[in-house]
Amino acid sequence: MNSSDIKEIIAIIKNALEEDIGKGDITTESIVPENERYSGYFIAKEAGIVAGLSVAEYTFRELSDNIIFKSFISDGSKVSTGDKIASIDGSGRTILKAERVALNFLQRMSGIATLTRKFVDKTEGTKAVILDTRKTMPGLRVLDKYAVKIGGGQNHRFGLYDMIMIKDNHIAAAGSITGAVVMARAQHGTKYAIEVEVKNLKELRETLELQVDRIMLDNMDIEEIKKAVEITDKRAALEISGNVNLDTVEAYAKTGVDFISVGMLTHSVKALDISLLIE
Repeated sequence: MNSSDIKEIIAIIKNALEEDIGKGDITTESIVPENERYSGYFIAKEAGIVAGLSVAEYTFRELSDNIIFKSFISDGSKVSTGDKIASIDGSGRTILKAERVALNFLQRMSGIATLTRKFVDKTEGTKAVILDTRKTMPGLRVLDKYAVKIGGGQNHRFGLYDMIMIKDNHIAAAGSITGAVVMARAQHGTKYAIEVEVKNLKELRETLELQVDRIMLDNMDIEEIKKAVEITDKRAALEISGNVNLDTVEAYAKTGVDFISVGMLTHSVKALDISLLIE
C-alpha cells in the first residue's frame, strides 16, 4: 500500500468505528473495568488465504496506541483450520470495541484473497491474468482491490477516471464503436488506454481497425473466443468477461486470451471464517 492508500484506509476505518461505536459501547463499558488488559489470538476457522492484517491492526490502533498487535504470518499466506494468525494485547475495552470492525475487514479481505487464489490456480500454465472489476463494496474499493492483488490477481481500472472503457451504452450513445472511439480520442488523445467491449466477431473486426489497447469479449462462447484470438493475432490485448466461474475459467484461459475479469471476486464473496479468542 502507498501513503495515499493508507490515508484512505484510515478514513474507512474511522467511519466504520463511528458507525459501530456511536455514542459508546454500552455493554463493554458496563462490564469491563477501565484499566483491565486483555490478550488473545486471531484463529482461522477454515482454510484460506489471509489478507488485511495491517488493516485489522490499524483498526485497534485507531482507538488506542497502547495495543500490541503481532502478526504470525504475512498477507498472502495460506492458513489451515485452527492456525493462529495474530495475537493482540492491550486495553480490554479497546479490544472489544474494535473487535467486530477489525474482523469484518479481515474476514472480507481474506475471503476475496482466497477466492482470487482459486481462480489464479485454475489458470496456471496459461498466459491469462485474473482481473477484478468495479463490482466492489461501495466505500471499500481500495480494500477489495488490495485483497485481489494479495490473492494473486491484478486490478482492472480503479474507477471511471483512469481508463477509457467503451461499453454498449456508450456505443449506443455515439451511434457506433468507431464513433465512440473517435470521440474519446478527440477529447483525450493518447492520455488514457482505451478498451472496447464487443459482443460478436463483426464488432471485433471493426474495433481492431481502430487500434485500441484492449478489447473485451463480452459473453462469448468458447468457440467464438478461439476465433477472436485467431482474428486478433496479437493486434490488441483480449479480455473475457461474463459467465466466468471456477468451473469455466480454465477452459477460457486455454483459449489464449490475455485477461479474464471476474466480478464475483468482490461482488458476492464469502468471508473467510476468522475469530478473535480472548484468553
